[in-house]
Amino acid sequence: MFGNNSTSKKEAGKTNGAPSSNTFNTLVQGTLVEGTVKSESDIRVDGTIKGKLICDAKVVIGPAGMVDGEIKCKNAVIEGKFQGNLEVFELLNIRDSAHVNGDVKTNKLIVQSGAAFNVNCSMGEIKSQPIQNTFNLKKEKDEEQPTLKAAK
Repeated sequence: MFGNNSTSKKEAGKTNGAPSSNTFNTLVQGTLVEGTVKSESDIRVDGTIKGKLICDAKVVIGPAGMVDGEIKCKNAVIEGKFQGNLEVFELLNIRDSAHVNGDVKTNKLIVQSGAAFNVNCSMGEIKSQPIQNTFNLKKEKDEEQPTLKAAK
């Protein structure tokens, strides 16, 4: 009635190995991870991570979540607790229930009233993005970038 859904059940179950735009990972409350976590898609933390979290997409630390260590990601929303070094390449959103301590680098920042935000913070465009292609095991040789010279 509202449209023709031509996707068959067989096609809907297919995956090509690449994460879709709506995939995400969840670390549930009561779970503790120690070490390095890497993700190409969004990740939500309602448990605890002690170590590094490297994400090519968005990180959400839920109200019960805690990260003690380092995060590098594209975007972040913090509702719970964070302690350590935080590097967000686009937008960092600190919600009113958040407790954030440490060093922060971000391009854009939103801090809601009521949040505890006790950090050394630097803002502006972050030039290097080491999180891109996190999962490529083969590192390609760095290509020389062309040098641009101003015309006189």
